[in-house]
Parts: sequence; structure tokens; C-alpha cells
Amino acid sequence: MKTVLVSAVALIDIEGRVLLAQRPEGKSMAGLWEFPGGKIEPGETPEAALIRELHEELGIGTWASCLAPLTFASHSYDEFHLLMPLFACRKWEGNPQSNEGQALKWVRANDLRNYPMPAADVPLIPILRDWL
Repeated sequence: MKTVLVSAVALIDIEGRVLLAQRPEGKSMAGLWEFPGGKIEPGETPEAALIRELHEELGIGTWASCLAPLTFASHSYDEFHLLMPLFACRKWEGNPQSNEGQALKWVRANDLRNYPMPAADVPLIPILRDWL
């Protein structure tokens, strides 16, 4: 089974809320909510991939020094195995905006379970909730 490497972030605002993005129509798992991020390209570090993805998807900039490793997901889907480090980030430049048609929502950690998420993301919720 192929392993897919993805880097994701819990962007945390000054009120302690986490940014979720809804997967747009036409993509796999459309309609589910997820932590922003994306695939790690060959030769990229997880941090570099996340910085690139945040710029492309949300129009914001951050730095590797502002990405704190928090936990990771390891989950087998039918077609591939996902390995996804989750970073926490409290400092960035710009205001997150939807550059790829995805809905965005700031959510309190205790409310994350109210949003349907991909199976790999679900075990990350209690870790993030306890950390916040």
C-alpha cells in the first residue's frame, strides 16, 4: 500500500479557536472539515510544505520557527496509508482567506467534534482539545 505524506496545521487565533477548512466539491471526501495543509512534495520538509500550502490555500505567511510539532496521524484508507504530522501555529502574517473555494470556520476546541472530518483527523481532536 502506498504511503502518502501530508502536513497539516492547527492555526490557533488569539481567542484559542482553531481554523478548519471544508473540502470543496469535486475533491475526495468533499464536504468534510479538516486542518489546513497538503501533500509534502519530494525534497520538501513537512514545515516547508506547510508554509507553501498555507500561502497557496489561505494567502498567509508563517515561518518554520512558528510551527510547533504537536502530534501526527497514521491512518489506512482503502487506497493508501496517510502519515500526517500536525503542527500548532499561533503566529502568521495576513488574514486567512479561501483561495481554493473551501469554506473556512474558526472553531473552539470543545466544538471540533461537531464537524464531520476525515477518519485520519478524528483522533487528533482530543489531543488538540487537551493541549488547548
